[in-house]
Order: sequence, then structure tokens, then C-alpha cells
Amino acid sequence: MLPCGPALSFVRCLVRKKNVSGESLEDSKLCRCLSTVDLIALGVGSTLGAGVYVLAGEVAKSDSGPSIVVSFLIAALASVMAGLCYAEFGARVPKTGSAYLYTYVTVGELWAFITGWNLILSYIIGTSSVARAWSGTFDELLGKQIGYFFRSYFKMNYSGLAEYPDFFAVFLILLLSGLLSFGVKESAWVNKIFTAINILVLLFVMISGFVKGDADNWKISEEYLINLTAVTENCSSCENVTSIYGSGGFMPYGFTGTLAGAATCFYAFVGFDCIATTGEEVKNPQKAIPIGIVVSLLVCFMAYFGVSAALTLMMPYYLLDEKSPLPVAFEYVGWGPAKYVVAVGSLCALSTSLLGSMFPLPRILFAMARDGLLFSFLAKVSKRQAPVSATLTAGVISAIMAFLFDLKALVDMMSIGTLLAYSLVATCVLILRYQPSLTYEQPKYSPEKAALAASERESAVSESQINMIQENHFSLQALINPSSLPTEQTATTVNFLVGLLACLVCGLSVLTTYGIHFIANLEPWSIGLLAVLVASFLVTILLIQRQPQNQQKVAFMVPLLPFLPSFSILVNIYLMVQLSGDTWIRFSFWMALGFLIYFAYGIRHSLEGHHSNGDDDSCSENSGLQEKNPVEEVYEPENANESDQFLAHERTSEC
Repeated sequence: MLPCGPALSFVRCLVRKKNVSGESLEDSKLCRCLSTVDLIALGVGSTLGAGVYVLAGEVAKSDSGPSIVVSFLIAALASVMAGLCYAEFGARVPKTGSAYLYTYVTVGELWAFITGWNLILSYIIGTSSVARAWSGTFDELLGKQIGYFFRSYFKMNYSGLAEYPDFFAVFLILLLSGLLSFGVKESAWVNKIFTAINILVLLFVMISGFVKGDADNWKISEEYLINLTAVTENCSSCENVTSIYGSGGFMPYGFTGTLAGAATCFYAFVGFDCIATTGEEVKNPQKAIPIGIVVSLLVCFMAYFGVSAALTLMMPYYLLDEKSPLPVAFEYVGWGPAKYVVAVGSLCALSTSLLGSMFPLPRILFAMARDGLLFSFLAKVSKRQAPVSATLTAGVISAIMAFLFDLKALVDMMSIGTLLAYSLVATCVLILRYQPSLTYEQPKYSPEKAALAASERESAVSESQINMIQENHFSLQALINPSSLPTEQTATTVNFLVGLLACLVCGLSVLTTYGIHFIANLEPWSIGLLAVLVASFLVTILLIQRQPQNQQKVAFMVPLLPFLPSFSILVNIYLMVQLSGDTWIRFSFWMALGFLIYFAYGIRHSLEGHHSNGDDDSCSENSGLQEKNPVEEVYEPENANESDQFLAHERTSEC
């Protein structure tokens, strides 16, 4: 093969993929001690944060009314689409790294770094903001004495900084960082205790709501609301008065209000992805990760559904307090002392949410450092097999953020990282399922291995049949009636169609966000463009559906392919477009810092670059190394760089 030019070599560096078939998925430097119950508790604790005590009242009053239960149902279905994509990758590649790893093995290194770098930002801001919320909630219980003291003696009058340094939030983050550094098993026990208390408090709220609730609060008439509006605005007559509380009934603000509430409620289900970062710390990841993700989302939906139903039954939706709806609702029904139970549940929910934000961050740092994309010291593990360097580094950075900065303006940046990760994981599922061969080694410890052996043999037979298929040039006939088995040609076709699908989704999201007034006014150009985009979107999905899928089976596979991942991409990108311009500007600064680190350090220290064949890739200093045969040697490059010391072949031990 002729040597490639520098530009082509550079591009190959950006799209090189992580090869996981050459390393045993059973081997890990982390401790495999988590069970399926631990993962469910971690997912529920991370997802079911303090928002359940606040969000229901805020959305019900301003957007949905009693139909908030439908809003949560729609949001849950949208979240499940992303969750199922994570579940398949968790079963297929049970390694530490979550969306970062899934993107690395499917799309390539640059997109993987972008995903990992954004997840780091999301988890840092999430940890810092939840720590400050915990501190603020605790301060409320003490009559705001802590805040008054620090505002008096440590006030900071600088733009972008917090009103005062939050020493309590720093202490909380460092305390949990120490707990996570000590060991994942101990952290899981603490998380299960707080999650159990939180669930018990929510059950108390639900039962109380159904006991003290009144079904008439879901059937308030529009005439009553018009009279109430007239009294509120001091109108002498009810004529020509429009209700400011909607039209009453179950959907006072119409179905559009219910959908607007669902868009807000979607973020209430963010957090389950932390389960996917535990791939090397679970005893049976191929079974536990899919079950953990699906069950935790189901539990969270039931909790949100029950609390919102109880809240809107106890009290008319227009009287709900947006900041503390549950205590006010209990006062309304004459159960004032119940607010202390709610306060305990809120603190427990904040604690599990904080742990859920801190838990995945070190594992993303560890995975990226182990691959050479971030600094190698972050890949060190302790004697108790915990990623201690990454944990302490993450804790210090999060503590500084919580100590100094005003996080309200940065919270929206969390959404970009999360939604981008969801979109890329769904994209990766679409691409991966249509590849001609999938070479993921099954863990020796997995009980599913025997059950999947037959399907793997069938896949091997299919691959041998593929080799006998004559490759044809691209044609419309091949697009509509492709071969019965996946080939390189069909895989390339799917890659192109998925890229086209992403472009169509972006166009559709921008049009429905910024051109909604033109569509509402039935402007011909907007209606025509909308029809073209929707039709192209549906045709592209149908063309992808026509292509042959790989026959290899894993413990869990996304159903309804390609429809479910495609609509997941649509939902996530649409929500990303809704974010403000200021958020995207701040995001660009974070990405500039990330690209500086990647192009100055990561691209040259990437282990995949060191393991690449010299004939295929010459962008790395040690790119002349030949790949080892994965059957003969699991993972042992000849001239390892400094990062390789963290990738030594060793058996996992139970701790």
C-alpha cells in the first residue's frame, strides 16, 4: 500500500475506532462487586433527585395542570428510547466509559473525545449545583442562618461568581469524594440507604395525596376559572374576561401545554446513564446493566406519576406553589407537620442525586486517560481497585466550582452534554446493527455466553456466506432491494443514510423552533419545507429499515429498529435546539479548551494510534507497531507508552 499523505493520515487519526475484540472483557483493574440491585438503586437515586419534590408543582401550575401525569408519561417514553440504546451497548460492550466508549468503538476517536469531554462538563456542573442545592436546603431548615453568616463576612461582588463562597457544599463534595475513593461497594451501600428513605417518603406523599385528595380538582370548570380571574384582576364584570388559568378540566392549557410540560419533564429522567459507566464493576454486566437501566426508569416514572397525581388531587393546580409545592399542599389539606417528612426526603434525594453525579465522572476520566486521550495519572487505581486519582481530581474541580461560581447560568450547559450523548448512542446503535461483522468477545464469567453461543455460530456461518457474495456498484435497485446479508456496501449505505437522517433532524428541529410562527400562520414556504423535511425523514428511516441487519445476538437488543433510535435522535436534537444562544456560546469555550487538550496531547498519546498498523496509519510516533493477534495475546503492545502501565493484563478480583 502506498504511503498516505499527511492530510489523509490526520483524518484517519480522527476516525480511528477503539478495538475491543483484542482485549478480554473479563479483565479489569476495577473491583467487580456491584449487583443488579445496586445498579437499580444507583439509577433511581441519580435520576429521582430533589426535582420530584419541586418539578411537579412548577410544571402543573404553568404548563400542564392535572395532565402533568400525561406529560411525565410522554417524557418517560422519550427517555426509555435513549435508555434502551444504552442498554444494548451495556450488553454488547460491558466496559467503563458509557457513551464515550460506545462512540469510540462505532464512530471514531474525535466524536468519542467530544462526547467524553461534554459528559465531564455535565457531571462537574451537576455535582456542583446539587451540592449547592443540598447546602441551601439544609440552610432553609436552620432558618437561613448559614447563608446570613457567609453573606455578612464573605460576600463576593463579582459578576459570574456566587453571592458568597459555599464552604458547606465544598465539605459535602470532598466527603463523598473520600467515600468513593475508599471503595465502590461502600458507596453503593450508602446510596441504597438514602434511596430507600427517599422512596418511602414518596410513598407517604402518594398515599397521603390519594387519601386527602379530591377528584373535583381534576374537573374544575372554565366558568369558575373566569370568575376567579375576574376577582383576581379586580374586574367589575366577568364579560370579555379570559381565564389566566386555562380552560379548566384535565388539560386546562390544551394538549400543547401538556407537550410543553413533557419537554420540561424529560430532564427529570436524566441520570440513568450513570449505570452505563459501571461496566467493569458489575458482577454480570451483560444482564445487570440492561435490567438496571430499564427498571430504574420504570421506578422513576411511577414515582413522578404518583407524586404529580397526588399533588394535583390534594390542591387545585392554579394554587400550587412553584418552589415548595408539597409542604404548601400538606398545609392546604391540614397536614402541616408532614412538611418535615418531605424535608427529610428532599435531603435524601439530594444526597443520592449528588452521589449519582459524582459516581460516573471519575469513571469517564479513568476511561479516557486509560485510552491515552487524557493525562495518564487519571488512570491510576487504588489497592481497593477504585479509580482514586480520577475521583479525587473530579472532587477537587467540582468543589472549586461549587465554592466560587454562580451555577445558575451554567446549568443549561449540562443539557448539551447529556442530549449529545443520548443522540450519539442512538446513532451508534443504528450504525452498529447494520455492520457486516461484529467482533465483540463475550466475557467468560457471563451466564449468557452459553445461551448466545448458537447465535454466534450462526453469525460466523453468515459471515462466511457474505464473503461469497459478489460486491455490486451502488444503484437505486441495491438501495431498495439490498442483499439478504449485510455487506460492506450495505454498511456504507446505512452510514450515509444515518448521516442524512441527522441533517434532516437538525433542519426539522430548527424549522419547528424558529419558524413556528410562519407554520402557525400557514405560510406556503414553511408548510412546503416542513412537508419535504418530514417526508424525507420518514423515507430515510424506511430505506434504513430495508437494509439487512447483522444476525449476531447479544443479551439485550433494541426493539423496533430503526424507528426507535431514529425518534430518540429527533427528540434529543430538538431539545438541544431549544437551548439559548448564550448557552451555546459558553459551550463553545469549553469545546475550545477540549480541542486544545486533544490536539496537543490526546491525538499523539492515543493507545489506538500506538496500536495501529504502520501501513494504515502514520499519524502517531509509534504507529509502526503491528497489531497482535487477539487469539494469541489479549492486550500487550510491544512498545507501550507511559499510559500502558494502567492496562496490564490482570484478572478481576472480588472485593
